[in-house]
Amino acid sequence: MIRPLRSSNFSTARQTNRRGAAVVEMAVILPVFMMVLLGIVEFGRAMMVTQIVSNAAREGARRAILNGSTNATVSADIAEFVSSTCRVDTTSISVEITIQAGPDNPNPLDQLANANEGDLVTVRVRVPFQEVSYIRGNYLNGMEINGQATMRHE
Repeated sequence: MIRPLRSSNFSTARQTNRRGAAVVEMAVILPVFMMVLLGIVEFGRAMMVTQIVSNAAREGARRAILNGSTNATVSADIAEFVSSTCRVDTTSISVEITIQAGPDNPNPLDQLANANEGDLVTVRVRVPFQEVSYIRGNYLNGMEINGQATMRHE
């Protein structure tokens, strides 16, 4: 007479052979999972800052095309906006205002005070990525987040 194996003996043997397997699996998967999670956070932060910098350039261009605006006030307003929303030092924010002269203005010297109606005003805002990154490191050293807007002077 052949006796069937009891399932309880079989499952007990299987459990004793797998002791610690969950810990090993966790030790292998957890670093990979954390790297992916932090990458998602960094990418989301970069996208958010890109939108803020683009918005700052657009708002700066709107202010720059109005009569009576100066390079210093427009640059200061842009730097203050980006600094307050992204928690970045204002010294690391680069604002460049250029003017493409129209036919009535031979050379405005990139000064808003010298711009005439119809001149193209371009505002570029740059922020180094390492200044807005949550994770410090050299993996994207030298990369910048840029925003640009161009409008006609009124």
